[in-house]
Amino acid sequence: MSAKPAPGGRVREEQRGRPLRALVYGDVDMNIIDGSAVWAQSMTRALAGAGCETTLLLKAPVRTDRLTAPLDATEGVTLRRPHEEGLLSGSDGRGLTPEQAVALMQRLDAERGFDAIVVRGKRLAEQAAQNENLAGRLWTYLTDIPQNVGEMTATVVSELTDIAEASRFLLCQTEELRGFLESSVPAACGRSVLFPPVVEVPDEALGDSTPAQRLRLVYTGKFAPAWNTLEMTALPEALEQRGVPAELHMVGDKIHRDSPDWAKRMGRALEDTPNVHWHGGQPRAEALRLSAGCDVGLSWRDPAMDASMELSTKVLELGALGLPVVLNRTPMHEDLLGADYPLYAGDDAESVADALTLAADPDVYAEAAQRCRDAAARFSLENATARLRDYLEQACPGPPSGTTPQRPLKVVIAGHDLKFFTRLADYFTSLPGMDVKLDQWDSLRHHDQYRSRELAAWADVVICEWCGPNAIFYAQHKRPGQRLLVRLHRFELYAEWPRKLDIDKIDAVICVSPHYASLTRELAGWPSDKVVPLPNWVDVEQLDRPKLPGAEHTLGMIGIAPSRKRFDRALEVLSELRRRDSRYTLAVKSKQPWEYWWIWNRPEEREFYERTYRRIQRDELLSGGVVFDQFGPDVATWLRRIGFVLSTSDDESFHLAPAEGAASGGVPAVLNWPGADTIYSRQWLHESTTEMAEAIHGTVSEGRFDEARAAAREEITGNYALRRVCELWTRLIVDGERPAQVDLSTSAVTA
Repeated sequence: MSAKPAPGGRVREEQRGRPLRALVYGDVDMNIIDGSAVWAQSMTRALAGAGCETTLLLKAPVRTDRLTAPLDATEGVTLRRPHEEGLLSGSDGRGLTPEQAVALMQRLDAERGFDAIVVRGKRLAEQAAQNENLAGRLWTYLTDIPQNVGEMTATVVSELTDIAEASRFLLCQTEELRGFLESSVPAACGRSVLFPPVVEVPDEALGDSTPAQRLRLVYTGKFAPAWNTLEMTALPEALEQRGVPAELHMVGDKIHRDSPDWAKRMGRALEDTPNVHWHGGQPRAEALRLSAGCDVGLSWRDPAMDASMELSTKVLELGALGLPVVLNRTPMHEDLLGADYPLYAGDDAESVADALTLAADPDVYAEAAQRCRDAAARFSLENATARLRDYLEQACPGPPSGTTPQRPLKVVIAGHDLKFFTRLADYFTSLPGMDVKLDQWDSLRHHDQYRSRELAAWADVVICEWCGPNAIFYAQHKRPGQRLLVRLHRFELYAEWPRKLDIDKIDAVICVSPHYASLTRELAGWPSDKVVPLPNWVDVEQLDRPKLPGAEHTLGMIGIAPSRKRFDRALEVLSELRRRDSRYTLAVKSKQPWEYWWIWNRPEEREFYERTYRRIQRDELLSGGVVFDQFGPDVATWLRRIGFVLSTSDDESFHLAPAEGAASGGVPAVLNWPGADTIYSRQWLHESTTEMAEAIHGTVSEGRFDEARAAAREEITGNYALRRVCELWTRLIVDGERPAQVDLSTSAVTA
């Protein structure tokens, strides 16, 4: 029951008075060696390594300690055995149901107070998401969900939305799964993070990259039709016919019995097929030792599984052992091993035998083994631990200096529309040294006056999002010693509210750019020291994803309405580029102008868009070169295919899109609207559409795209990363510290 203190996490422990605590529960049986059980073991060990006191709740009674014994010996880990401990009344000895598991999770949470609750399994996650006591701290690992659009029904989307909204993180095994989930479930955007498979093998269990005289094949895992395990048993004979002596070693004891006839044939094949050696279920260390004693691993599956968005842990384990692996050719496997990897299999056993015949060649074998070893190295426990440590820092930051969890700073955030402030509010809420309450106004002018008065009397600091009636109200009710911060946007600058605001009651007016700070001082006549530039944030960690092939020829625009966004100028850029190279296209992620009543009801706006869309239809250079994508929050996924993000507006207060494009690994292309040079360095600014097109084409055609995008990412990360902006806001809230001027002195890269 008791656990040794987990290593690491000392700074956080000193700030909180205790180390972080995590609970892990997977809807998996730790008696069966499969990918899900190995996941539970690896996740528990990685969290402990990241500095958490980690509790693993077991689903089933322990019948074999092949996977649990190593955890019992791990510092910082506690195993809870509900059946053996008598935590279940009337237990029949079977595994926990999702309902029982969630009830026990809540019970353990009441005892320990977990900071993160990691769960695996869709049914379990659905149940946990309904529990208000657990919601918000769930880290949900999703694999057993539909992986194609046809199966992503409205019911499934609704279920996954509930899970996403209750989760702090959605842990996705691959980038493909994360992108599909975000595109299908809008609530997953901003919460989806990567947690790839974890590979651990002992140093002594390594192959020698030399095939034996008799080719030894190995398969470990479940026996199921889609895994082609029955077809594998025919491989030794097929290889013998090709003059390649071979034997097959199979490790595992889980035979799928959905089809009794297939299960019987599988069992007979394991027991009776010549040169097939069935080792049954084995402790993981023994399974790895048996695998290391073989020459080639098998992960050949039915073509129906080629579209899977999951990456096989077994492939990575075999690679880490030094074995090459025969597997299906899929985009994911090509990304992992290269398109020219020599041991891709076809649909039938004959094609697999052909690939294995190649593996008998020492040179081919050595190359394939090295490819698999290099790929597996990226999935180490150390990398997983570092990844989780970073997520823990995001989800569970320590209290800011100058505050204590025992006497937190009381902060109110007030406004009618908090969509631009949500991520900041989430961060402040996560800080142990702050007690945050929201005053959500119904509209610009309408609110619950009794609640607002109550909050005004309670707060140490009030933040008004928008400089509107909310700011006027809180200025009128400001207490001595209370601090009042107001964030002003472009919208309010030209309205009447700033003129009605008693600026003497305001400690700071926050603007998102130096240019708009200057305009605010000029138009409102406020003292210079009252107006503080504090930039918008860019979630660089969410946006930093690998680009898809062809991204360098794809321009992007996010939002083309109203007409001052100047979509027509973007078309001029595209037309200039397509004169040079027809591969250039423009992708537009935006609502259409007719979806905004206040735009479409204005004749000059309607005329602008009718003229612009006619041009797309009639201009040979533009026809077929513009793609309109659905508006939505899945920007990070969309940006994977975008190389250049355009900003062709007449004016902007900040314009986040080019910065998001840079954070995604693209290049900003910005017309020099007023104030642009206070947000972006000169290397991304252009004086005309012709100049912009020339710069883009030169960057691509001269092979400078990678250099330019690296410089852009460095600039945006250094100036506008979410973590940095959150820290700037925190210092302003806690002690009034004004942020330093953004540094735009970057290395010159022509783009």
